Amino acid sequence: MRYLITGGSGSGKSAYAEEIASSLGLPVYYLATMQAYGEEGKKRVKRHRLLRSGRNFHTIEKSLTVSEVTVPKESVVLLECLSNLLANEMFDPKGIGADGLVNGVLRQVELLSEKTTHLIVVSNDIGFDGNSYDEGTSLYIKALGELHTRLAEGFEHVVEVVCGISLNHKGPRSVNEVMSK
Repeated sequence: MRYLITGGSGSGKSAYAEEIASSLGLPVYYLATMQAYGEEGKKRVKRHRLLRSGRNFHTIEKSLTVSEVTVPKESVVLLECLSNLLANEMFDPKGIGADGLVNGVLRQVELLSEKTTHLIVVSNDIGFDGNSYDEGTSLYIKALGELHTRLAEGFEHVVEVVCGISLNHKGPRSVNEVMSK
């Protein structure tokens, strides 16, 4: 099964995704994509590591070309998060760059999905504030929206988390229903 879990910053989407991952009864490989820039970035990475400690997650830190990771077929991969991966692939000199970005990242997610029993992709909802942005940021926001749309078409579960409340747009209506599958 494949899950796309979106939400705003601090919405509870990561905790929800971790709960789903833990409930599936298989080893969980936590694929962390954030590149820690500056003190704030380092603090966020440290906070996420602390939140995962003691949860029996196997953490893999990979900010680019996530399809290269090796995981057992009988496993859960929790990709945290798509929006970081997209930014890394777009702006990092070693990344895909703007040309072919959406298809390139989509292909990485597809290849990753083929390696595992369950794939959970966490991503940020951005671009709803009505502000105008520079060209690079606008291209990023548009690419993220397209990725969400294309993944949602093929994934069995699509969930938006708002204020810690899950809003299921596709698939079971509650975490208990997901866990009973």
